[in-house]
Amino acid sequence: MQGAGGCAGQSHPLFGGALSAFLPHSAKDTSELREIPDNQEVFAHEHTDQSLIVELVEYQDQVADQDAARYHFEDIAGSNKALEPGAFEVTGVAPLSKSELSLSDCSSAWMLTGTQRVSKFNEEARNTVTLHLGLFRLPQFSTDVLISFNDPQRISPESSSAASAETHREPWTVQDFQRLLQTLTLHNPGLFG
Repeated sequence: MQGAGGCAGQSHPLFGGALSAFLPHSAKDTSELREIPDNQEVFAHEHTDQSLIVELVEYQDQVADQDAARYHFEDIAGSNKALEPGAFEVTGVAPLSKSELSLSDCSSAWMLTGTQRVSKFNEEARNTVTLHLGLFRLPQFSTDVLISFNDPQRISPESSSAASAETHREPWTVQDFQRLLQTLTLHNPGLFG
C-alpha cells in the first residue's frame, strides 16, 4: 500500500486470497492452533491477549446501516455471555469515509467502539475488553464483513489470561486497527457465493 509511510507489517491474504488486509506486527494465525469456522479468520497477538477477527456474516437487510454495527456488537456480546445489564456498552459509532477505504464496493462502512465484560473458557473471573468493530456492508453480495479488535483492559487476576497480561510488549493500537480497515481489499467476489 502506498502512502503508509514504511510501517512494519504487510498485506496479508484472507480467505485464501479472496480478501487481503494490512495486519499489524506480531499477528499469529490461530487456525494453526485450533479449529476456526470457515467464515472467520482469527489472529492473536503473540505477546498480549489482543486478537483480531475477520468474519463474513449474513447481510441483515432489516437493520439500517447506522444501526448495523450496534446490532453485530450486541450479537457478539450474546456469544460472549456479556448481555446482562452493565456487561456491555457502546461508547461510539462513526461512519468510515469511503474515500479512505480500499474496499469501495461497500454500501457503507462503520467503526464502533465499546466495552464488554467477558469471561474466558467459562471462568468466573470477568475481564473488561474494549471492542473495536469495523463493519463493511455489501448488500450486493448479501454479506456484512465484520472485523473485531479485542483489546483487554483489565484482566482479573484469577483469569487464565493473567500471566500473559504482565508482558505488554508492543500492543496493537487503534491506529493499527484503522489501517487494517482502510487496507481491506476484495480480490475475488466469488468468495461470497
